[in-house]
Amino acid sequence: MIVYPNAKINLGLNILRKRKDGYHDISSIFYPVKECVDILEIIKSETFEFTKSGIEIPDGENLCEKAWNLLHSDFGIGNVKIHLHKQIPIGAGLGGGSADASFTLKVLNDLFELKLRIKELERYALQLGADCPFFIDNRPKLVEGIGEKMTDIDLDLSEFKIRLINPEIHVSTKESYSGVIPQEPESSVEEIIQLPVNEWKEKLRNDFEDSVFAKYSQLEKIKEDLYNQGSIYSSMSGSGSVLFGIFK
Repeated sequence: MIVYPNAKINLGLNILRKRKDGYHDISSIFYPVKECVDILEIIKSETFEFTKSGIEIPDGENLCEKAWNLLHSDFGIGNVKIHLHKQIPIGAGLGGGSADASFTLKVLNDLFELKLRIKELERYALQLGADCPFFIDNRPKLVEGIGEKMTDIDLDLSEFKIRLINPEIHVSTKESYSGVIPQEPESSVEEIIQLPVNEWKEKLRNDFEDSVFAKYSQLEKIKEDLYNQGSIYSSMSGSGSVLFGIFK
C-alpha cells in the first residue's frame, strides 16, 4: 500500500503557558497542505524492515518504526516492510515526521483490519508526538493543549495558492521554545480565523517568530519578500523554519 503523508502549516500559533510537566499549552489552527508530501509504502512481510530514501533522515528509530511497534505490542500484528521516501523538509515546522507516523498507523490499521476508529488512532498517535493526532483526520483543526485537543474548523483556502519557502535552516523545537515568553493573546486564533484572509496580517501571530527571527534574520527577510510579491498573509510555520505565503 502506498500513501502520501502531507505537510501542514500553522495559521497563528500562540504559546499560552508552560505546564508542570514541562510541555507548553498552545492554540493554533493546523491546515493540511496536500501539495507537499512524502511517499510511504508498507507491505506485509516475513521480517520487519524499514528503509528510507530522499532527504536524509537522522539515524535512530524512526517514528514509522515506533508506530508499528505500538500496534505490534498491543495487537500482535505481523511484520511489514516500510519504505519512506522523504520529501517534506525536516525541522521546518511542517510536521512531516508526525504525518509519516500517523499515516503509518492508518495503513497498518487497514492492512491488518484492526478496525480502530479515528479517536482510537488519535490516542495512539499522541504517544508518538504532540502533532501526530492531527494527521489522523487530516482536516483543518483548532489545536489546543499540547496538540491533543482538536476541534473541527470550517476553513477552506482552496481558492488561494499556498507557497512554501524552505530556507534550509534547521530550527529545533527545543531551541524555539527556549526564546518564547508564554502569554494570553488579546484575540484568539479561533476568533481571528473567522475574519477575511486579507485582515489576518496584523492580527494572526506566530509567537515563535520574534525569537527565531532575532537569531535568523534571513527568515524575517523572506517573510517581507513574500508580502512584497503580493502575499495576502505570510508567516513562519510552527517552530520554523519554513515560511509560507497565501496568494490570490
